[in-house]
Amino acid sequence: MSTTPAFPSRLPTVGTTIFTVMSALAAEKGAVNLGQGFPDFDCDPKIVDAVAAAMRGGHNQYPPMPGVAPLREAIADKIERVYGRRYDPATEITVTAGATQALLTAILCAVHPGDEVIVVEPTYDSYLPSIELAGGKPVFVTLEAPDFAIPFDRLAAAITPKTRMIVINTPHNPTGTVWLDTDMRKLEDIVRGTNLLIVSDEVYEHMVYDGARHESVARYPELAARSFIVSSFGKTYHVTGWKVGYVAAPAALTAEFRKVHQFNVFTVNTPMQFGLADYMRDPAPYLTLAGFYQEKRDFFRAGLERTRFKLLPCPGTYFQCVDYSAISDLSEAEFSTWLTAEIGVAAIPVSAFYHAPHESGVVRFCFAKQESTLATALERLAKL
Repeated sequence: MSTTPAFPSRLPTVGTTIFTVMSALAAEKGAVNLGQGFPDFDCDPKIVDAVAAAMRGGHNQYPPMPGVAPLREAIADKIERVYGRRYDPATEITVTAGATQALLTAILCAVHPGDEVIVVEPTYDSYLPSIELAGGKPVFVTLEAPDFAIPFDRLAAAITPKTRMIVINTPHNPTGTVWLDTDMRKLEDIVRGTNLLIVSDEVYEHMVYDGARHESVARYPELAARSFIVSSFGKTYHVTGWKVGYVAAPAALTAEFRKVHQFNVFTVNTPMQFGLADYMRDPAPYLTLAGFYQEKRDFFRAGLERTRFKLLPCPGTYFQCVDYSAISDLSEAEFSTWLTAEIGVAAIPVSAFYHAPHESGVVRFCFAKQESTLATALERLAKL
């Protein structure tokens, strides 16, 4: 009888994600799924036409490893237009297979076994496995509800001689908070004179509301000089299933990034790159995205005001966090399960974004949905 050899897991603590669990439960119960973060509406037909035209135009073979030149140039133009910093398309922009691959590659190229990586939690779920695969040690700086403010004193105290990198995320998933200019200045002060690197996850860069601006590390020369900036076309153009993103970084960092990238995925599918490059000639879709999502946010928040949820601020992303302590004393995971099964609306417990048990009485909804979807969810939540 044949047996499969056993071997030690590289990720022994990783199991089925909360997103998979809640989405499956939502499907089973016929619940409105406001858990997983993706739109339920179509993208602009023009971008589909642009990709189709690229396919018909013969762009179906391997592209250059760092990405096709027109797309890298379009990315560099956008960053310069919005943030005032020019990245060299040839040596400082790399097209990736989505933001998750970009994050993994940035960490793998820089973190050595035994290096420490500071992570601000609650945190997107790919950061920790990426650090562990690199042999690094995550060091946690914990944010607390309801404001989830950055504790810069604790962030500074977490730095040791072994610290290689800090991972930041603004606008922040899952809390919807954003870093301000004053926050970036504090980070500059903390890293000045060190050899620390920064991975800045900015996939929600175009979803900052109420007239505020996104404070990309690209705006801050001292930070930009040590940073990998990660963004996502999936989030910006409502095409999360295309899995195309990019990394902007100084040439020296990009050279190391590409060493891993070329053996990680090698490159990204060709026609979508040409299609995106063509679509990016019009800046309106990303320049107007904040207004598009602010309408959805405001509609959703107005409906939630008629429930017993306490709304937390939502200055960015397409996620709304709520405090349910006036409704239930269940744990966040138990409340999310009950809400999905009994009320018919799926949410994600914010506790799932911490590395250890951490209860705040807060769950996260995604409002990147059609107004009719949000209206149905609000009608069900009104029962609370």
